Amino acid sequence: MKLFITFILLITTMNAIDLKPYETKIKQLSNEERFVLINKGTEAPYTGKYTDEKSNGIYRCKICNTPLYKSSDKFDSSCGWPSFDDEIEGAVKRVPDADGRRVEIVCAKCGGHLGHVFEGEGFTPKNTRHCVNSISLTLDSTPKVKDNNLSYAYFAGGCFWGVEYYLEKLDGVKEVSSGFMGGNVKNPSYYEVVRGNTGHLEAVEVIYDKAKISYEKIAKTFFEIHDPTQTDGQGPDIGEQYLSAIFVNNEGEKNTIRSLITKLEINGFSVATKILDKQEYYKADEEHQNHYNKKGTKPYCHGYKRRF
Repeated sequence: MKLFITFILLITTMNAIDLKPYETKIKQLSNEERFVLINKGTEAPYTGKYTDEKSNGIYRCKICNTPLYKSSDKFDSSCGWPSFDDEIEGAVKRVPDADGRRVEIVCAKCGGHLGHVFEGEGFTPKNTRHCVNSISLTLDSTPKVKDNNLSYAYFAGGCFWGVEYYLEKLDGVKEVSSGFMGGNVKNPSYYEVVRGNTGHLEAVEVIYDKAKISYEKIAKTFFEIHDPTQTDGQGPDIGEQYLSAIFVNNEGEKNTIRSLITKLEINGFSVATKILDKQEYYKADEEHQNHYNKKGTKPYCHGYKRRF
């Protein structure tokens, strides 16, 4: 019994997490994330968002953002969790699990729990399987090369999920992503913006084929899927990050927006939408993309209303 207690104490010491440098991030974790990353729990099989993910990129630690795995080392093991046969050198630490049988893997930098590692299963030539909880990771996708045949537009109209939902349905729009623009903090997190201390607006980037749809058509739709007269946010979402604005790339876009606003004012609308120069766009993390499509629901504070 004494030997067993000594072993458990050794395991506890080896698995100790120095949380102090990451206190702010730890506070932002959801209960489910805390259960896995801090309390060493396990998410249910086949429920994690990265289990079947095929995108290229780097998987990072949810707590400290350290690069842990390359997508090129990910493989399908049909085990119910994301599987990798290798880690980025020095990024993942192996420690004996408290159950005395398995080998736990943690982030070498912050100690956040990732999952377990298994060897000798024969899935790949490396004969190693890192069985990782999706909830312990974030995926930093490889940036797409910009196509000269495509154009980019930027809109802010309250919660970015609703704007994304409607604009991505337009014929000629190739992709819409949710993110942030207009602030003074580089690479802001969603929670930093929500607290309203970065100066950013929740915005969307619209990638469209200008041969199939015009900038004016997209902007017109934007004015009709949110309330451009609201001055303090959008619907029940109140705050500076939810204000209505259009970030323009050039004078041509600016003139288009001015013309549309003039038409709205003639129709009796007192437009609060700001016209701002385009700034650096920061795409939100993957869990904030395609929110309503993932949930199978519709926006609660956006909807179509003809205004022109």
